[in-house]
Amino acid sequence: MAEAQAEIADWLREVGLAEPREAPQVTTLSGGVSSDVYRVDLARGPVCVKRALPRLKVAADWKAPVERSANEAAWLRVVGDLDQPVTPKVLAEDRDRHLFAMTWFAPEDYPVWKSELARGRIDPAFAAHVGAALGNVHAHTARSEALANAFATDALFVSLRIEPYLTHTACVHPALADPIGRVARNTLACRRALVHGDVSPKNILVGPAGPVFLDAECAWYGDPAFDLAFCANHLLLKAVWLPQHAPALRIAFEALVTAYLERVEWEAADELESRAAPLLAALMLARIDGKSPVEYLTEEADKVRVRAIAGTLLLRERLTLAAVAAAVHDGPGSP
Repeated sequence: MAEAQAEIADWLREVGLAEPREAPQVTTLSGGVSSDVYRVDLARGPVCVKRALPRLKVAADWKAPVERSANEAAWLRVVGDLDQPVTPKVLAEDRDRHLFAMTWFAPEDYPVWKSELARGRIDPAFAAHVGAALGNVHAHTARSEALANAFATDALFVSLRIEPYLTHTACVHPALADPIGRVARNTLACRRALVHGDVSPKNILVGPAGPVFLDAECAWYGDPAFDLAFCANHLLLKAVWLPQHAPALRIAFEALVTAYLERVEWEAADELESRAAPLLAALMLARIDGKSPVEYLTEEADKVRVRAIAGTLLLRERLTLAAVAAAVHDGPGSP
């Protein structure tokens, strides 16, 4: 640990973010699954340094290319030119060491959305802001040949998203292998916009001017429905975990989806939804039995419930996002 912190301090001096004789204070932050993350206090103010790990900190054996660090920095540079969402600014990057430095957001001013939701502080207006910001990214990057070439990261996306979430889950549930496999193939076949790949409440800060998006290691030019489904999934699973807040979480889900779909102009909104809805059902199951299960659903009864809901939905021929939400809130037999 001390050796890694010293290396970070030396690197910051090398790239000029720290003065030659300065002794940066490097603090390792907790919570990182795919990377080591540090807060570094410098004379110029705090910065954040992130370094990709070759093996993720999960129970399953999950290895991933460390080149994703450069991928994330590239996504931040592209999206940093947009009005929304707010993103960290890349201050320095070392592709050989698979790390980069970026602006620091003070937790007291930028709480993590996941923590806010867990405390029952559920703001549908903020959820709508997240949906709108996500739609803004997709709208501004759709139909871009340059970005499609720059983020032709299919192998990375398969390694970080398709295999651990969909392929692994299909192996655990062989009776659902066909519909889950179809979802995976449809996702990989779509090339429409720049996808973040990990739009989760844990990677979104609640900022004074709206959401701040973090952790774009999985960035890929592909199916924007993935980002919508991946984020909306957490509002449904948290309704299972926090039944006392389920009504508010349902409103937040609807606000996020509505705000997003209003900004879909690169294709028909119902066409995108036809991909997002079965993907959402598959991801619900993946967060129970995939390689990265959500840590908050610990009761076996809750896991059984999600499995039953997702399994029923995946076998439907046609599915909407509203139908997925209804199955969670009203029961799997809901229309």
